[in-house]
Amino acid sequence: MKQNSTFFLTICMLLSFFSTIAQQNSKTYQGRVLSAQEPVAAATIRIGEDVYTSDEKGAFSFSSQSDKTINIEVSAIGFKKNRQRISLNTTTNNIVINLEKDDQTIEDVTVVGRTKAQEVNRQAFNVTAVDATKLYNTTMDISSALDRVAGVRVRESGGVGSNFNLMLNGFNGDQIRYFIDGIPMENFGEAFQINNIPINIAERIEIYKGVVPVWLGSDALGGAVNIVTGDRMNSYIDASYSFGSFNTHRTVINMAHTTKKGLYFQLNAFQNYSDNNYKVTVDVADINTGVYQEGVRLRRFHDTYHNESLIANIGVVNKPYADKLLIGVVLGKSYKEIQTGARMVSVFGGWHRRANTVMPTLKYKKSDLFVKGLDLIVNGNINLGSDQNIDTLHARFDWYGNKKPLDGNGGERSYSMYKYKNNEGILNAILNYQLSKKQSVSLTDVFSNYSRSGSDEVNPQNAANEREQLSQKNVLSLGYQYDVKDNFSLNAFLKHYNQHNVVGADEQKKNISRLGYGLAASYYVIPDLQLKASYELTTKMPTPVELFGDVENYEGNPSLKPESSNNFNLGVLYDFAINNDNRFALMANGFFRQADDFIYQRLNNNQTKYISDNRDGVRSSGGDIDLRYSHKRWLTAGVNMTYQKVINLQEIEPGYTGRSPLYGFDMPNIPNLFGNIDASVIIPNFGAKNNKLTIGGNMLFVRDFWLYWPALGLQDNSKKGIPTQLSLDANIVYSIANGRYNIAFEGKNLSDNRLVDNFSLQKPSRGFYLNLRYFLNKQ
Repeated sequence: MKQNSTFFLTICMLLSFFSTIAQQNSKTYQGRVLSAQEPVAAATIRIGEDVYTSDEKGAFSFSSQSDKTINIEVSAIGFKKNRQRISLNTTTNNIVINLEKDDQTIEDVTVVGRTKAQEVNRQAFNVTAVDATKLYNTTMDISSALDRVAGVRVRESGGVGSNFNLMLNGFNGDQIRYFIDGIPMENFGEAFQINNIPINIAERIEIYKGVVPVWLGSDALGGAVNIVTGDRMNSYIDASYSFGSFNTHRTVINMAHTTKKGLYFQLNAFQNYSDNNYKVTVDVADINTGVYQEGVRLRRFHDTYHNESLIANIGVVNKPYADKLLIGVVLGKSYKEIQTGARMVSVFGGWHRRANTVMPTLKYKKSDLFVKGLDLIVNGNINLGSDQNIDTLHARFDWYGNKKPLDGNGGERSYSMYKYKNNEGILNAILNYQLSKKQSVSLTDVFSNYSRSGSDEVNPQNAANEREQLSQKNVLSLGYQYDVKDNFSLNAFLKHYNQHNVVGADEQKKNISRLGYGLAASYYVIPDLQLKASYELTTKMPTPVELFGDVENYEGNPSLKPESSNNFNLGVLYDFAINNDNRFALMANGFFRQADDFIYQRLNNNQTKYISDNRDGVRSSGGDIDLRYSHKRWLTAGVNMTYQKVINLQEIEPGYTGRSPLYGFDMPNIPNLFGNIDASVIIPNFGAKNNKLTIGGNMLFVRDFWLYWPALGLQDNSKKGIPTQLSLDANIVYSIANGRYNIAFEGKNLSDNRLVDNFSLQKPSRGFYLNLRYFLNKQ
């Protein structure tokens, strides 16, 4: 098969590289820009003709031959320029450049530089980067941070550990791809989902809307989310613990250490626990008496979730043969009780799931491979973990928690102790060559393999469990970039998608190949005003969950066809200031998507599970806008709003003659207007010098939308299904000793509104949480 050939070609390239790599003398050097022991962000570092920028921690890196003397010039707004001559050798590391403040500058001037997140936003792609470091003192997970981004709506089926569906500019679910440091997260397992990964794991989160850059090697239809953990090579420890409503507990420990000889160790560990026993409003019938009541407020009683996860890496950095060579393991386990089915009319009291992740990993990076400007990145992993679905209770439950025994084997949905392995592995390689200071080309290949196998000890004759379920996918991408910094940028790319699926018998084997291509460009009208435009013809292959189901609430559909889409994006980015005290940042984007064989989620025939299906055509259009404001260093505020229209274009509908009555109507269960408003006040030196008090709040708004097809039946409020929603969150954070000790108190859904998302599944009621965090960084 073609994808296997590409896979072995990548392996051969890697082996060839390791056989010759020891001959290389190039090394990546790390540096920091400081002033009075404080980091200087957005400093400009000039080394010969190369220019670098320090990040928010003052860090920068560059590659050069050992035993070479360089001239380095560092400058930053509000500081005197520093010029030095430095001799490099194999033991040189952690170069520190100290800047003196320029006394001739006005003391009250607020120095604003570009962070890494701001630099990402200036790409030609329609991208928004979230600076996760500003959220470390909260109890947020990755999905909570994403839910505050323009164009993004995270829809969950419940509380901690619940299933989620992220919507991005009208597309959702598996049409959006997820990455961690550019590595696909398709095989990370249930313990590693964006709604249980704490925000402290990330340095920033990059959200690509529509067109996805070639280096991610993705078959995304509507966009991608990349969680960037950052290359923090210094030694540090970051630990936090939070507890609060519904017996919710979260713990996070991040640490790393690098020796002078380049030995590197990194550990990220976290756990989440919650009873999820929040109150919901339901219509309920007593299972024993049959008495029926509407709108009864009751607590969930079978929704406990917990997960424990660990990511460990050990290896070397800054060696002649590798900038980074890490061998690691990802370990995780989760326990999840299942309270409801796809709708809240189904209620369970014993059904639950267990899962574990055991994933060896390899990460390799080398700059200036063989020749200057040729860079190689290789990542590989395989998940050896397993999942088990346990449904053996011979009873039925109602929302009061009453239990009624049943005769026979039964099970609440289907008698099962099915234990299975998904056997998922991914290998990706990125080769980038800098043709000149302005031009570069890149080649990316991502191969993934999925094969489910398992057995059911209480139902060993179930033929569905014995069917072969195999999916292999390869995405090969070639890209070209022309970039004149802060002037003009052009990205062009070509992609080849290939997938081989096997479901049961030979006649259900499928081999699919598609081509895609795209272009992204940006132009600076003035240094702070950027215009963007991008286009892509893209394909998304059906995922294993869509094809085979998830053995919980998702029914598989092996007949699914790949979906394709023409994606158009226009955007503007404008940063400006009104005097030295008031700064604004405006991001606005418009989008148009024309999709064929659109894969969407609906209820199955008996409305107890979800299932994916194709529609001949769907058009999504709209736009989003985000406006940020800051006053000096003590006030920040922002507002964003998203409007999207997702229209059904399928003309022929089963069961109808002539044109479908659904043609031209909104797709159901998709919100079309939503947004956020937030504000924070920062009080420096509160209580003592180097202490800081921050008070902030966020309000989420979602306009009411159709739960079912609006064309079927009367278009009145009874057909809406999902009412207008408002959710108000607030937090108070006290940081002591320059952020070494931190105490945060949060209130979520303060107005205690009834919040619902997918098919009216209710999310948590009002809750309060306390977060304690300790951070120590060794220079």
